[in-house]
Amino acid sequence: MEWLEIAVSSPPAGVELVSEIFRELGAGGVVIEDPAVLHMYAARTHPEEWAVSPQALKQDRPVVKAYLPVDEGLDKRLEELFSALERLGLKPEADVSTRRTREEDWASTWKQYYKPLHVGKRIVVKPSWEDYRAADGELVIELDPGMAFGCGTHPTTSLCLKLLEKYIRGGERVYDVGTGSGILAIAAAALGAGRVVAVDLDPVACRVAAENVARNQVEGIVRVVQGNLLDNINDGAELVVANIIASVIISLAPDAAAVLVPGGSLIASGIIRQRADEVRDALEKAGLTPWEQLEEGEWTAIVAKKPRGIKITASGRGLW
Repeated sequence: MEWLEIAVSSPPAGVELVSEIFRELGAGGVVIEDPAVLHMYAARTHPEEWAVSPQALKQDRPVVKAYLPVDEGLDKRLEELFSALERLGLKPEADVSTRRTREEDWASTWKQYYKPLHVGKRIVVKPSWEDYRAADGELVIELDPGMAFGCGTHPTTSLCLKLLEKYIRGGERVYDVGTGSGILAIAAAALGAGRVVAVDLDPVACRVAAENVARNQVEGIVRVVQGNLLDNINDGAELVVANIIASVIISLAPDAAAVLVPGGSLIASGIIRQRADEVRDALEKAGLTPWEQLEEGEWTAIVAKKPRGIKITASGRGLW
């Protein structure tokens, strides 16, 4: 299958707006190459340990990339892209470039830069084509992202992995909203979750996620479902993880609050630092209590809890 890679070089403040435009155009996800984050990683480790091309290090502004299928609707979607950039005041500051690529060519190029990655205390994300010998106590997730999104290298994903490592105690019911490659759903299963539902609207992402679930032999725990966010999901869960963008998390907050059991947690990531307060306000309005916040570079992840309830105690009313 042939795809059009669309790369939008944008001022930092426009990254989330561009991401939202791509979401509305039907892209299954975006790749964000943020030079500030890339250089931060370069100072900590060796370039061969994370998935990025040398060209990305030479950028002076963030680049948001998305992939759209080359079909009869492509021209219309491109017109909508440029119209939206103009309407939001991102032109001429936002530069747009495109190139056609076949799925197999895209995957081959990606493999040059994707190496085993350590995240948190125990998790190792290993490309399916790389050899790796696990140390005692390590949880190895074998992944082939294909044309889906999420390989653990971007701060939004690594923040989620670190928080999953902290909040999963064993036996939880988990919803992974916008699963992409399935990395967070698989990690939840590996960490001890009892049942995981991985949801994505993009059929390509669902196919890739299902393949990765099988690759990691967690089919008995993880079920991949094509759908929009938490629509038509009514069963309660102890944990919802959503690595999307701030605007979608804001709209998702009431549904997340409804599906969480008392005491359950929402792990929300993909939030640009400038919108963290806005997201916290939305979570509070939905009845969730912001509990913890992690930051890496310009990105933020927020954990919010659903109160257990109210009871009368000897000292008065309190949450339980």
